[in-house]
Amino acid sequence: MHGGLFSRDGVTIAELRKINRFAEPPESGPFCEMLWSDPGALPGRHPSKRGVGVAFGADVTKKFLADNDLELVVRSHEVKDEGYEVDHDGCLITVFSAPNYCDQMGNKGAFITFHADCVPHFTSFDAVPHPPSRPMQYANNSFMFQ
Repeated sequence: MHGGLFSRDGVTIAELRKINRFAEPPESGPFCEMLWSDPGALPGRHPSKRGVGVAFGADVTKKFLADNDLELVVRSHEVKDEGYEVDHDGCLITVFSAPNYCDQMGNKGAFITFHADCVPHFTSFDAVPHPPSRPMQYANNSFMFQ
């Protein structure tokens, strides 16, 4: 998922599959939370630093996995120095594939591969230089006529 887990226990994969993703996400509920929630260090659920979604602890992650017969949550949504981070006793991985996010964070990017052993294998990579461009150069159609 993109963000994280939910403000209530009992959310199932079957429930998530029923969400119409061809719509603007609401400001609350599972669709919103799977986009905007983040893992936290404390147990339970807490208000999110983003003002939407929730911060959730390892206990919430483990219950979600047990309830849905899963072993791992893989998410993105947060810059990580090495491009990835393993949290919640190995039950939650954040992988972020944009190195040097916004040309200012200095982070690596990463991706995960899963082989027959079903163990995550991480590959981190650095940003590469890109051609210089003015901010928002391609933000409108008039760039062709400049």
